Amino acid sequence: MRARRLRASLKGWGGVAAMAVVCALVAVFALCVPLYGPGTVDGQAVAQSARVKAEKADEDCEAPEKQTLSPSSADGDTIQAIKNREGDKRKLVVGVDQNSYRWGYRDPNSGKTAELEGFDIDLVRRIAEDILGDPKAVQFKAIPTNQRIPAIRDGRVDMVVRTMTINCERIADVAFSAPYFKTGQQVLAPKSSPITGYDDTLADKRICTAAGSTAYSTLEADQKKGELPATADISKTVPNQLDCLVRLQLGEADAVVTDGALAASQAAQDPTVQLKGDAFTAEYYGVAMKKDADDLVRRVNQILVDYRKDTANGWQASYDKWLSATLGKDPEKSKPPAPLYLRTT
Repeated sequence: MRARRLRASLKGWGGVAAMAVVCALVAVFALCVPLYGPGTVDGQAVAQSARVKAEKADEDCEAPEKQTLSPSSADGDTIQAIKNREGDKRKLVVGVDQNSYRWGYRDPNSGKTAELEGFDIDLVRRIAEDILGDPKAVQFKAIPTNQRIPAIRDGRVDMVVRTMTINCERIADVAFSAPYFKTGQQVLAPKSSPITGYDDTLADKRICTAAGSTAYSTLEADQKKGELPATADISKTVPNQLDCLVRLQLGEADAVVTDGALAASQAAQDPTVQLKGDAFTAEYYGVAMKKDADDLVRRVNQILVDYRKDTANGWQASYDKWLSATLGKDPEKSKPPAPLYLRTT
């Protein structure tokens, strides 16, 4: 079906939590950090508004994960403005997810505070510690998938650390750090489903994706090229990935397409669903910032260099804590390649 299908398997998920955990998480999330953007989004409308720009970006763009600035520890105007914030406002303002299990989420069993935790949250705290000297000097803002770029461009956040894939369309709007994680799009469906992967078994199936996600844009492009059955229904999207899992549980969708790393975590939340087939893309997560925030991009890249080297409290330790149970003990397939920087000055 697809010549570019990649052979990557995710293993190690299992009965970490049942469907009751999902419902509990959703209930807690509704009471926590305020969300930006509408409650529902038509994926076709989102794609339509960005299509011309995306096509132009694709023409001029190759290997977007390599188009970043060289590392530096210097303080520029952007970083100095963050440090100059006074009192309680002297914090790094970061857009995150609060309902992606093991990435950025609130564990309802962790106590009354139910602080945000997960792989992305560990990275945010490391960045805050480096820039402001305090890993807790963070103001978290929970934002849905389709509001990540608007939140950056409007200045609502300093950066977004939210399982955000670096791609050609997005680098036209925001600047990215070097990659900090490697994954790929994958299909999630009930164990009893006849769906076998990203193939003809998706014909006549209702596929759920998050609005503004690379999953939706990939499905739309593949359907036009005939690489996804024309009868597959991709018309309905949701603000957040967890909403797709809920739709799957309610019988309102037949399958979910999302990053394999997120899909594995959703499978861990619900033992009645599983990953179907292999990953069919290769994608890289990066920290997103404003286009003109060169000093902040360079600083984050320097932090990532140090974070990868820190075996005791860095990338490896965070992977072991949050992701090894769902993605397997061997992290090599999730490690991005050594960074190649676009500019050195």
